Amino acid sequence: MSQPSAAPEADRHARAEQRLGTSGVAYRAVGGEEAAAANLAWWDADADDYQATHGDFLGDADFVWCPEGVREADAHLLGDVRGRRVLEVGCGQAACSRWLTAAGADAVATDLSGGMLRHAREGNERTGVAVPLVQANAEHLPFAPGSFDAACSAFGALPFVPSVATVFAEVHRVLRPGSPWVFSVTHPMRWIFPDDPGPQGLTVTQPYFDRTPYVEVDDDGTATYVEYHRTVGDYVRALAATGFALEDLLEPEWPEGHTRTWGQWSPLRGKLFPGTAIFRTRRA
Repeated sequence: MSQPSAAPEADRHARAEQRLGTSGVAYRAVGGEEAAAANLAWWDADADDYQATHGDFLGDADFVWCPEGVREADAHLLGDVRGRRVLEVGCGQAACSRWLTAAGADAVATDLSGGMLRHAREGNERTGVAVPLVQANAEHLPFAPGSFDAACSAFGALPFVPSVATVFAEVHRVLRPGSPWVFSVTHPMRWIFPDDPGPQGLTVTQPYFDRTPYVEVDDDGTATYVEYHRTVGDYVRALAATGFALEDLLEPEWPEGHTRTWGQWSPLRGKLFPGTAIFRTRRA
């Protein structure tokens, strides 16, 4: 199993916050334009530190669904990808797409952040796997209808957009009928706890049913980071409304011997309640 992170997560976040002038936290409504600007700036500012902290765990050409270490090579959530055109939404440094390419897929990777895509280009160069990289907002995918045979997202894009239904509708549009759409997100129940991997992260402080976004702001009140909360039911209803059939919902257990702390994920919390939800769906 992996070893603890190379740099404390709190230090990494502090560096990005300093670059962006983050000075406070708010819970308030945030529209799509403000959210996109904030999260583009955040991931550009954090890209280098994120890769330095998590790059070894994620690998250059590996498909890791979540901090619990579930790998597509073992889970086969997308099925046989050989000869299939696969879209990765919110790719980060695109390790998943390079794994898909090595497995025989024709993978295309998208991300909002140019900083993350810079690391994706460097990963392409290191591995010699030339995955096409596209900078795009997940709510506006720049592809023709029916362009792909499968789509996936491993903690990419969905927590940072005001409307998952809009993203789902876009994914539905670019998929061919019967294609899988599989994505992982922070388990919705984690919203009620502080973002703390230690004992303080075991005490409920936030209502599960409060969908007000978490927002970090600068001295002028401008958002520097935005994250949205949905309940499990919200995801299920949005999938049904946009033409996806839910086939499975995985809640990975914390693996024995897994010692890595990743942000709010830790052995302490992982043995008590799930940290990740993986939705396996199919375009109806």
